[in-house]
Order: sequence, then C-alpha cells, then structure tokens
Amino acid sequence: MLPVAIIVGALCYKWIGYVTFLSPYLLFMMLFITYCRVKPSEFKPKGSQLLLLAIQMGLSAAVYLLLLPVNHTLAEGIFICMFIPTATAAPVITSMMGGSISFVATYSLLCNALVALTGSAVLALVGDYHVFGFWESTWLIMQRVFPLLIIPIIASMALRYAWPRAHRAVAQSQTLSFYIWVLALLLIVGSCVSFVIQHWDENQLGLLLWIVAGALGACLVQFAIGRWLGRRLMKSPGYERQYPGHDDLRVSCAQSLMQKNTVLAVWLAMSYMTPLASVAPAAYIAWQNIINSAQLARY
Repeated sequence: MLPVAIIVGALCYKWIGYVTFLSPYLLFMMLFITYCRVKPSEFKPKGSQLLLLAIQMGLSAAVYLLLLPVNHTLAEGIFICMFIPTATAAPVITSMMGGSISFVATYSLLCNALVALTGSAVLALVGDYHVFGFWESTWLIMQRVFPLLIIPIIASMALRYAWPRAHRAVAQSQTLSFYIWVLALLLIVGSCVSFVIQHWDENQLGLLLWIVAGALGACLVQFAIGRWLGRRLMKSPGYERQYPGHDDLRVSCAQSLMQKNTVLAVWLAMSYMTPLASVAPAAYIAWQNIINSAQLARY
C-alpha cells in the first residue's frame, strides 16, 4: 500500500494541493490512535535513546564535513536528511513490526525538542542564508513539530481516564492508523513532487541525481546503524529489566534513526539552504517508505 500511495501521490500532484490542508488532521488522528496503546509511565527517557540522539547528531555533522569539499549543495541536502527529527508516523510503523511505541515516541519528543532548540543556530552555520531570526525560527520550528507530538498524547491520556471503555476500543483499532498514514503519505508525496517540479533545473540534472542517490545512502546508513545498535542493546545484560515487554529494539532504533520528518526538512532547507538542497528530503520520503514497505511485507 505504501508504494501505491507514493505512485498515486506522484501522478496526482496537480490536484493534491487542494486537499493538502488535511495532512495535520490525518497525522493527529493517526498518532492519537497509536498513543492510546501507551501508558503515561512509559514516556521515560533511557540511556539508549540519548546514545541514539548523540549518534544522529554526530552522523549529520560527519556527513556534512565529508561532503563539503565535494559540493556544498550536496552536503547541505544530505546533512538535513540526517539532522531532522524523527517523523510523527514512526511509532505507527514501529508498532506494526513488533517494536516499542513508547521508545520511538519518547525519542521523537527528545529529538524534536533538540532540533527546535538548536536548529536555528546549526542551520545558520551550515546554510547559505536564512529568512528568519534566531528566536523567530525557533518559535516557528516549535509550532511545526510540537502540536502534532504533544496534543495527541494529552488527548489519549485524557480519554484513558475520562472514558476507559472508549479508550480500550480505540487502542484495539490500531490497523486504522496505518490506513490513515497511507492517505497522509499520498498527500505528502504529491506536495513534494509538485515542489520538485516547480524547482526543476535541467542544467543541474547531474547534481540532482547525486542528491537523490545521496538521500538513499543517508536512509540506508541510518537504518543499518539503528538495526546494529538495537541488536547490541538486546544482547546487553540489562535488556530484560529495562524493556520488560521484550520489544524488538532493532525495529525501534532503526525507525527512530531512519524515519524522518521530511516535510519539516523541506521547509528548513528552503529557509536556510539553496533551493536544490531541498530535493534531498523530498527524495528521502520515497526511499524511507520503500524500505518500510519491504520491512512490513517481510514481517
């Protein structure tokens, strides 16, 4: 279903603009359904999540410094694919493959908070220009990430205590969140394809192909490192004590590190970087969902 959503969104990009406003509402519904499976006590940061956060920040810096001598625009594009926070949809995909919703949701909160607080300063150093001032940029980033993360959590917790029967019914309807994500993905892909076509430049075709290939490389590297770290954590002595549900941390760490908030990335790239660099996160959305499709089919 995810490849079909990608293809339909790409083919129907001319008409997607009329319904793009539905995306935040779809994401809210999807997260609300997913978070109904999580207890309030499960939102606790762990050392493994802080380690994962350090790896993400270190990777983004290393990739930028490595690619900068090759091409500045390429370095910007691949950097933003690694620096941006975890996607709001990551807990949904994680839950469908036996991973820990609370692990990914908590990591997403930590990662989004870090990017919101440091993004303006970091992107001012990395990018070519910036449209907004530091405090204005910080506030705009927080406006774009926190409502969709915090409000569904609060709503799910409120329903748990105010109407337990309805909460149990929603918690048992997890399949619905996947179909909502498919529809949201269709809208997001359509918007990204429309954006790429508007900024198409035949003279930059070679660089464009390198950017698209680099986005694939960034996706695969983060997925592989996440799986490796999750495997190491599952073999550690304190695994059963820290994760009593025996969740698959290979899935949790891989999705936390790989699945990105690409819509935010496109906006940040347009605000701070050369327009062509924003093609990288636009391509990344296709790559990460192709990998997710393969994982879901295999699982």
